[in-house]
Amino acid sequence: MRHLIVLTGLFSMLISGTGLAADISTLEQIKKSGEIRIGYRETEPPMSFLNKDKQPVGYSIELCLHIANEVKSTLQNPNIATKYIPVNASNRFDALRDNSIDILCGSTTKTLSRSELVDFTQLTFITGAAFLSLNSAKVEKFSDLKGKKVAVVKDTTTKNALEKNLRKKGSDAKIIVVDSAAEGVDLVVKGEVAAFSADQIVLIGLVVTHKDKKQFAVSDKVFSFEPFALAIRQNDSEFRLLADRTLARLNRSGNITKVFNQWFGKYITEVPALLEAMYILNATPE
Repeated sequence: MRHLIVLTGLFSMLISGTGLAADISTLEQIKKSGEIRIGYRETEPPMSFLNKDKQPVGYSIELCLHIANEVKSTLQNPNIATKYIPVNASNRFDALRDNSIDILCGSTTKTLSRSELVDFTQLTFITGAAFLSLNSAKVEKFSDLKGKKVAVVKDTTTKNALEKNLRKKGSDAKIIVVDSAAEGVDLVVKGEVAAFSADQIVLIGLVVTHKDKKQFAVSDKVFSFEPFALAIRQNDSEFRLLADRTLARLNRSGNITKVFNQWFGKYITEVPALLEAMYILNATPE
């Protein structure tokens, strides 16, 4: 009987995914392990991507580094290491839920349905879905896709919005599902699809960082609303408060504009009005 109880306990830990770690808060876990694990996307510039030295960088990464510094200060340990763990659109939320990462830093849209799986910080950015195409065959609107193919990354809100809009407009365009933004751009270059659809700010980043950027066009109008936030595990109010406090401080001090200019200044001359309003609204006082 004793062996049965032990085996039952072990089985329960295995199917829970995290075992005893489920009862430990994120800060307690970081304190014990001596590291904070940042989940990031490798091909989502300027939010989260690998630079020429293969180091994770970007707007969302920068925000997470501010949060990591706040963790070090809170735990009074400047030697806490930052560990970067690559994720993709399909496994990013699972990585949080199975305790593989502590915070998700990328181009993640905050939705109510996703809030059933993970928790989110206050909003960090606002954008919308658009099209990337070749300059020689621009796709500006859905009617330009008649009889053509359009690529989109699987398991994204952009895919949902694209499918909804194509149905609504009775379009015969065919959706080609890809695993990454890099794959979508590659299909456009090869002429295998007429366009690649993703968050507009990501498309702009993909163009700016491409070796042959002049061949691309990004549509001006967006067809969805994509409010970005950083994702953390559910039911960890202590860590969420630390993250929100860090972001609110950046907004109150105006330093968020410096972060914006660092990653968007090359192709956006000033903070868009809607994003500026978001920064102001998120400048929560202590």
